[in-house]
Amino acid sequence: MTCDQKGHRQITMTNFSTIYKLSLVAVFCAVQVSCSCPVLECWFVQEKAGRGGSLTGATTQEKSLLYIRTDAEADSAKTRQAPSGISPDRVYFITDPSASLCHRSLKPPRGSVEKPHCEINPFLPQPSSLRWVDPLTGSGFSPIYLQADWFSASFQGLKEPLGISTITRAPTGTKEHSVILSMTSRTMTAQSRLGAPVTLDCGFWVDPSSPLSTSGFAVEWRYQFRGHGRLLLAYDGKSDRLADTQEEGVTLDFDSLHETGNASLILKEAKVHHSGMYICTVYLPYLLAQVVMELEVVEPPSLSIHPSSLPLAVPGQTVTVQCEASGFAPLSLELSWEFKGADGKSRSLGSGSMSGHRQAWDGTYSQSSRLELDASTQDLGRGGEVTCVAVHHGATQRASVTLNVIGFSSPSIEDSMAMVGVALVLYGFIKFVSWGFTSSGSEDADKQDKKIK
Repeated sequence: MTCDQKGHRQITMTNFSTIYKLSLVAVFCAVQVSCSCPVLECWFVQEKAGRGGSLTGATTQEKSLLYIRTDAEADSAKTRQAPSGISPDRVYFITDPSASLCHRSLKPPRGSVEKPHCEINPFLPQPSSLRWVDPLTGSGFSPIYLQADWFSASFQGLKEPLGISTITRAPTGTKEHSVILSMTSRTMTAQSRLGAPVTLDCGFWVDPSSPLSTSGFAVEWRYQFRGHGRLLLAYDGKSDRLADTQEEGVTLDFDSLHETGNASLILKEAKVHHSGMYICTVYLPYLLAQVVMELEVVEPPSLSIHPSSLPLAVPGQTVTVQCEASGFAPLSLELSWEFKGADGKSRSLGSGSMSGHRQAWDGTYSQSSRLELDASTQDLGRGGEVTCVAVHHGATQRASVTLNVIGFSSPSIEDSMAMVGVALVLYGFIKFVSWGFTSSGSEDADKQDKKIK
């Protein structure tokens, strides 16, 4: 990367265009059809004072109310009364020029019981000890600007996978908060097929009027799964430098990051071990905000039946068939068997004898089921279609094989008619032979009588 490119990125990030900001708000409003902002009911959560030493007391929760607006001059909401159950001290007026808090998913339908998730916490600005963040606060000087009331807040939309995290500032003793740092993600829950490219959405906005907007930024992505975590990528936007801990196969669109605050993580190829929680964190001098999202890599199983062609079976003979499900993720899978007879009716044959799970080199799993078929005990009639059914989070798969039974004990109507026909033929033949013998006997008797005479 050239020095000119670095300089361009610095200038682009530290001098947000007013036209761009106004255009962003206009586009946002056009998408929402209306620029009306919601009134949000939130929980104000803070820790109680410690009980001595380093012990921390329990947290307290209080209902609060947030009046959202995009213009600080729009103060008509101040005249509204706080509803019952909410203390006037917990009513706040939030100015959000980015309009991210005006998204439609934060506006529940009128009369709806379900509300967007909203939580507010007191926030203490402080420098970070991370080496890729340290250049933002290299001087170690805490500006007077930080001497204010700071809150962090998190929001989750209704019916859309939208997550928002904000850091707001208010002059000490007031309730007039302004959003200084805002983060959004539209992939709070994401799903991908194995091997496909994945983009985990994460964007941020910084108030251009804040003195912190001119001091650079840093971005960090972390992964967590079942209590274990690792750093995927860390980027110092002020020095335009990646940390040496970057994981292979993940990257950012750095031009978009500096131009529009697009900090989305790009996975070049989804693998099984990529399933888990992802944390996108953006740092400003003394401030940080983050959004957490979940990715699930899902691959349905491939089914195969052995043998692919079943031998002819007779009552009393046991025929064994095996179904193999392979290449699936995540682990959960249900295997079962069905039988469809000549009459077109289907019924369950159970799950058979299940094997344990086996894991392949790419992290996918396989499992098999073995089924024993006996026409004399399982009422298989003349045979039919035997189907293996695999129910998985990715898809339900089926594989079938045909079973033919001969020498069955319960003849069909056609067979019964054939047997009657055979019986009639035999009866006719016997009658014919009997008639022949009778006629021959009569002729012999007549000849004998003539000789005697």
